[in-house]
Amino acid sequence: QVQLVESGGGLVQPGGSLRLSCAASGFVFSIFTMGWYRQAPGKQRESVATISSGDSTSYADSVKGRFTISRDNAKSTVLLQMNSLKPEDTAVYYCAAARGGRTYWGQGTQVTVSS
Repeated sequence: QVQLVESGGGLVQPGGSLRLSCAASGFVFSIFTMGWYRQAPGKQRESVATISSGDSTSYADSVKGRFTISRDNAKSTVLLQMNSLKPEDTAVYYCAAARGGRTYWGQGTQVTVSS
């Protein structure tokens, strides 16, 4: 079955870094657009970063210059390197895979940025 399993979340201080990983299985990873989304309490889910099957990337303005998305098709893994973290980055982060009108979602991992 399709699985997207996030890991790497946790509690970090402002200015710190985290790397989120998403391990995918059950579909042809290499042809899907992959993305990271987040949802903070009281807010709508928003796109953080996406990476296409051709490795084109896009980022939310709020994370440009701080976050980097990458993928390893051989490992069916997508990463989100998060640097210079801010309290407003606190959210549940979700991995997603999309192609042909279908979207798969991971279960989410909590990121908390606080001193």
